[in-house]
Amino acid sequence: MTRNNHIPLFDRLLVKEAIGQSFIKLNPWLMFRNPVMFTVEIGTVIMLIVCIAIFSGAANQGSLTYNSIVFFILLCTLLFANFAEALAEARGKAQANSLRKTREETPAKVIRTVGEMYLNEIQVISSSELKKGDVFICEPGDIIPADGEITEGLATIDESAITGESAPVIRESGGDKSSVTGGTKVLSDKIKVIVTTQPGESFLDKMIALVEGASRQKTPNEIALTILLAAFTIIFIIVCITLKPFADYAQTPITIAAFISLFVCLIPTTIGGLLSAIGIAGMDRALRANVITKSGKAVETAGDIDVLLLDKTGTITIGNRKATRFYPVKGINEKDFIKAAVLSSMADETPEGKSIIELANVNPLIYNVNKPVFIRFTAETRSSGIDFEGLRIRKGAYDAIMKMVEKAGNVFPADITEMVKGISSNGGTPLVVSENEKVLGVIELQDIIKTGIQERFERLRKMGVKTVMVTGDNPLTARYIAEKAGVDDFIAEARPEDKMQYIRNEQHSGKLVAMMGDGTNDAPALAQADVGVAMNSGTQAAKEAGNMVDLDNDPTKLIEIVEIGKQLLMTRGTLTTFSIANDVAKYFAIVPALFIATIPALQGLNIMNLHSPESAILSAVIFNAIIIPLLIPLALKGVSYKPIGASAILRRNLLIYGLGGIVIPFIGIKIIDMAVSLFI
Repeated sequence: MTRNNHIPLFDRLLVKEAIGQSFIKLNPWLMFRNPVMFTVEIGTVIMLIVCIAIFSGAANQGSLTYNSIVFFILLCTLLFANFAEALAEARGKAQANSLRKTREETPAKVIRTVGEMYLNEIQVISSSELKKGDVFICEPGDIIPADGEITEGLATIDESAITGESAPVIRESGGDKSSVTGGTKVLSDKIKVIVTTQPGESFLDKMIALVEGASRQKTPNEIALTILLAAFTIIFIIVCITLKPFADYAQTPITIAAFISLFVCLIPTTIGGLLSAIGIAGMDRALRANVITKSGKAVETAGDIDVLLLDKTGTITIGNRKATRFYPVKGINEKDFIKAAVLSSMADETPEGKSIIELANVNPLIYNVNKPVFIRFTAETRSSGIDFEGLRIRKGAYDAIMKMVEKAGNVFPADITEMVKGISSNGGTPLVVSENEKVLGVIELQDIIKTGIQERFERLRKMGVKTVMVTGDNPLTARYIAEKAGVDDFIAEARPEDKMQYIRNEQHSGKLVAMMGDGTNDAPALAQADVGVAMNSGTQAAKEAGNMVDLDNDPTKLIEIVEIGKQLLMTRGTLTTFSIANDVAKYFAIVPALFIATIPALQGLNIMNLHSPESAILSAVIFNAIIIPLLIPLALKGVSYKPIGASAILRRNLLIYGLGGIVIPFIGIKIIDMAVSLFI
């Protein structure tokens, strides 16, 4: 659990700050962003002017007490709406402050350079002086001063300051677990790190800006709903304006207070007052799930995704594949094969390469290799190795080595083909080793699938999300892992461009696609996806490309993200339904009350049997005001989500919030009218 989960919904300090912000947000330049509440503010100002005019004897608009009460209630309506938004923002600021405590000035042990040459001298400077490209070292007990990539070494890191998790993690050079975050602490060993961000652009800086809401923009759905609410507001402005000549014709004097009360009660003030709070709360819920979202749009889109791509290694499986067995070709001495396997892995910094040397239990330096030329692994060749003294040793994927062998005119052993199939069918990954384009044997690597993964994918399936595993393994291994993990589809022998193309194809067919990954090779796909979730343990490139970062490095976290997105959309939909529905009750409260004296036939519409026109108007505006703070907990927590179909959700919304939005105001307004009538 993270420390952010312990902030109560109505924390005393947060409430105090939100109350102060409620008054500050009355600034018209701030209110203008919300058309519904801005018109309420205009009505409130008009009522203030009316009260002043009555007090000075310049207007005949009823009693000063009655008009003052209407003004006060409208002001409360504004303050309650501002309070909802301010409380959501205050929770974000509280989380930002706790993060800011970790961003203290820390000493950085920078390795001095002359031109492009690194010296052995260490210079201690402040973390704020670090620049992109600087290299520093960290030893046990040191706080990592800036975001970076480990270039040398392996260390145990305490990331609790960022993630809230007490369990330490291992970070090492090479592979996809080399990224470190400023503010975390080295517990063991020594590492050399290169800074990957400029001052003020660190991951922690971005987190602080995001949770404070400074970077939050309205989402497309939120903008569309704002436009809809603005249209409703314009319509009811026209309705109230045209009501004046009708009242004159009926010889029914209607006060300015009555007109403004009618207008404020008919426009959807409930959802208008809570709209911003719902969006902010969605990002807040994601943060409490230990997911940093770079925009509200990402959370919202997550609620509608159709396809999810997951990288196999480190997401579906535990992470690092381990070499478990050597299989030499018939006629090849096992020691010679192991020697070739070890030499081919000398420059391999990946966990898999290191595990080969560990399995062999041999120090590569005993072989006295003269002037070696190391061949690095690439996605194109899918092999790596070493050249020295006329020998060309390679290890790599079965098909890559087979092409190499056959291109040289040699025969690929049939027993190796059968061995590769057997390893793949059992969920292992075979690496074929060759020397001078002749096969020496196969190394078996094994993946460990994370526990409980099938149940989580089943939940996604119930939500209507198709899961696709992406891996560089051969099709046999990929199929075995896919079936064991319970994913719907897989992409085998995937290159970065294959992931991109798959995402584009799904998007062209109208699907919304989410991608989870942690490596630099995942960055293009993370950027292309509608929702890109990068692992915090992954590379800096992956975290920059995604629009979400999972601090827990949990590949199944997208289940929570999808639920949060759906919950956000459902919360907005339910409160919109409720807001529009309860306008019906307020209509039956105010309109009959305005004309009942001159048009007795309207008595039939006074189904609540309200005491008087004055009490009816006051009861309606009081209910209109108090319903906003009563719904704040629902806006911030969100409605409960269950994986059910869209039609079932629509029926539930209409039944609970549509019917409830009509019935509750009838009951509430009647109770308030009974109380108000005692004083009028």
